[in-house]
Amino acid sequence: IAGMNSDIMVEMMQGFKKGDIPSTIMGRIAKGYSDAEFKSMADFFAGKKFAAADQKSDAAQAKKGAKLHKKYCEKCHEDGGVSGEDAPRMAGQWTPYLVNTMTDFQSGKREMPKKMKKKVDAMMKKHGDAAAGQLLNYYASQK
Repeated sequence: IAGMNSDIMVEMMQGFKKGDIPSTIMGRIAKGYSDAEFKSMADFFAGKKFAAADQKSDAAQAKKGAKLHKKYCEKCHEDGGVSGEDAPRMAGQWTPYLVNTMTDFQSGKREMPKKMKKKVDAMMKKHGDAAAGQLLNYYASQK
């Protein structure tokens, strides 16, 4: 969460608190905080430097994922997934976290933003299930 956009973190913490974002423990933790405390936490973490997860990736899959990112994800997750005004960082994120998040989105357990749903649906229709793994390898390869 280091370097995360402050507004995105506040929205996520509010989502955990309301139960809109599935979690194992974050929902319980978030219930103990006010919006002002979320804002303070978010500002603190936004000021910290992001450190990419130390993880392996498949170079061939990452190369395919880079093309998918550019076509379907770059508009919101800019600079190769590093930044985005309304979207969280993808580059260098811990792969199991991204897998769990996408599983929640695709299962309907968590509501996918409309623009994201349109792009993900189009990508999956054209490129199939392999696309998800290719994107994950791309994001895992980004430091």
